[in-house]
Amino acid sequence: MQVGICGMGRMGAGMARRLARAGHEVAAWNRTAAVAEEIAAEPENEGRISVAEPITALDRLLAAPRHVIISVPSGEATDAMIRQLTGILQPGDVIIDAGNSNFHDSQRRAAELEKEGFEFLDMGVSGGIWGLQVGFCAMVGGKREVFDGFEPLVRDLAPVDGYLYCGGAGAGHYVKMVHNGIEYGIMEAYGEGFDILHASEYGLDLAAVARMWNHGSVIRSWLLELAAEAFAREGNELEAIAGWVADSGEGRWTVQDAIDHDVPAPIITLSLLQRFRSRRTPDSYTDKVLAALRNEFGGHAIKAASPTSTTGDGTGGG
Repeated sequence: MQVGICGMGRMGAGMARRLARAGHEVAAWNRTAAVAEEIAAEPENEGRISVAEPITALDRLLAAPRHVIISVPSGEATDAMIRQLTGILQPGDVIIDAGNSNFHDSQRRAAELEKEGFEFLDMGVSGGIWGLQVGFCAMVGGKREVFDGFEPLVRDLAPVDGYLYCGGAGAGHYVKMVHNGIEYGIMEAYGEGFDILHASEYGLDLAAVARMWNHGSVIRSWLLELAAEAFAREGNELEAIAGWVADSGEGRWTVQDAIDHDVPAPIITLSLLQRFRSRRTPDSYTDKVLAALRNEFGGHAIKAASPTSTTGDGTGGG
């Protein structure tokens, strides 16, 4: 099947490579064309990635109905990308937003595009920089019949049983939003737990503890595997990492939606507020663990620890 992908960042490039290696034909566009050209030239892609340069080439490189995935930052960048595509594609073509968009924006975009004759799917994607290797978990919203036409692509993007049609417009990004809210809470619990272990009198090997817990314990998880990798590489002290933790916005939206529906969500809310606190006092060991985990699963940038930084007494979030 043919697909266009606009945006060759960490996620977009991974999706392009995974689909090409599954036998699909990919037309790749990136603001810096050299990035797309480099990916297209990789021998593993077996010539299945062509470069849409200029972007108007998408119209001739893809047969109707065209499917074009957007993988750019949420907000105005996504709106601008959609506006550009509607000037290139034809009515009946499908635009798929695979960014971390607010589900309200996805509902709006679906309605606006329908008036112009275009189809729209919102696809929440999880898997980070590991998606190429293990698959991208995909949560998709939009019209069922449009999803059915897209399913051969999402089936090859995802691991086995790793994708779901979630419902109407916005449903995919809504499920991904709550997924990220849950992720915040889990990461905070791991960060605090390792902070306690780090502060103990036993001089524990935290990488060894994390690896052991992943064999049969009730808290085993992929995040715990990544924690073990971070401790093994950076050392118990995580000395090079500042405890400064960013957020992508979806945790905020999850908390707001919980408020809108009168749903008590104290763990997710507090984990979000702890991230805010980390940016004022970036010396907590808990926050160092969170920053390390974000880098491990998503390739998110970390701040280098200040030469005068200290991890305090190891009690974490304060």
